[in-house]
Amino acid sequence: MKMTQTYNQHVVKKGNKSLVLQTIQEYTPISRADIANKTGLNKGTVSSQVSELLKENLILESGPGVSSGGRRPVMLLFNHVAGYSIGVDIGVNYILGILTDLQGNIVNEKMMKFNGLSFEEIKDELYSIVDSLIDAMPQSPYGLVGIGIGVPGTVSTDGEILLAPNLNWKNINLKKTMEEKYNVPVQIENEANAGAYGEKKFGAGKDSSNIIYVSVGIGIGTGLILNGELYKGNHGFSGELGHMTIEVDGPKCPCGNQGCWELYASEKALASSAAKHGIQPENGQKLSLESLNELAENGDAKVIEVFEEIGEYLGTGINNIINIFNPEQVIIGNRLASSSKWLEEPLRKKQSQTLFTHQKDLRIDFSQLSTHATALGVAAYACENFLTIDIQEV
Repeated sequence: MKMTQTYNQHVVKKGNKSLVLQTIQEYTPISRADIANKTGLNKGTVSSQVSELLKENLILESGPGVSSGGRRPVMLLFNHVAGYSIGVDIGVNYILGILTDLQGNIVNEKMMKFNGLSFEEIKDELYSIVDSLIDAMPQSPYGLVGIGIGVPGTVSTDGEILLAPNLNWKNINLKKTMEEKYNVPVQIENEANAGAYGEKKFGAGKDSSNIIYVSVGIGIGTGLILNGELYKGNHGFSGELGHMTIEVDGPKCPCGNQGCWELYASEKALASSAAKHGIQPENGQKLSLESLNELAENGDAKVIEVFEEIGEYLGTGINNIINIFNPEQVIIGNRLASSSKWLEEPLRKKQSQTLFTHQKDLRIDFSQLSTHATALGVAAYACENFLTIDIQEV
């Protein structure tokens, strides 16, 4: 019986400490008395947890705050530079890595583009990006606290990449490989789930509880935040809406299905439609999203027409999602968010075809974080994982 009691006391103490730290993080700078008011913990408990957190370098004391009568209270600050995390977004044709502090501020970033690399080659590029971010990391008490990686595919709840069709990956255990190499916790997440989390925490979704994040790159992924929580489904595979059928007898998709949404409304679909229309960028540039954006910006009517056609297909899939989930907000992110200027109008037109009941209080926005939502989302997971484990004294 005594053992159970000791265990429960440990759990409660750990929970209290976590609660105090979260409160300081959210309301920094804050006094001990205000922490007690906000958490409902008694002043003695707050004081002992604050002492531990100060010893652990996770919080700092600053000058006195404003007094409401009597002595001015000492203010507590979250020490956001006590450690750093790395967030990596592995796309179908790029890797973006960012180094952030514990509050999600980007300190450094590295980006590389590629075409048709094998898993081993992508892994080498990933190592190179992570190594250079570690080299750029400022001195701190905890150093690198974790790595988060977003991938365009289905990821099991224990972090195994089961299938990433656009990368030709199947049953890849990148988590184990990375943890052995870098000796820090590594979290692998579906890129759209991570993007949804990034937008909710840092971007356009801060004020919504029911968000559908549509990540439009070479393929299409979706992240679902329902009632304020990331919805992952029975085995963690929800959100594969890029593979819903919108054309019964459509072309075959790498996933094995036919007529998938991403074959009509993605960056890949945009490039292939532009090629079919005989569009050629000037100055010998390659046909790419960037070169097509440039042509549209210069008023090329044919290119704008191709964007609008993609926008209509994008709108068709989004309408299905709106009718199924009745969200407050749909956020369109990843690389195609850079083309919002030409996609917005066809999207709005399509939106008027959804059930009128579902149009009330609905917002459709383009990402505020653009290409960084996924990397920020996985970096935040790594930080939160570090801050919730039982941290020993430095």
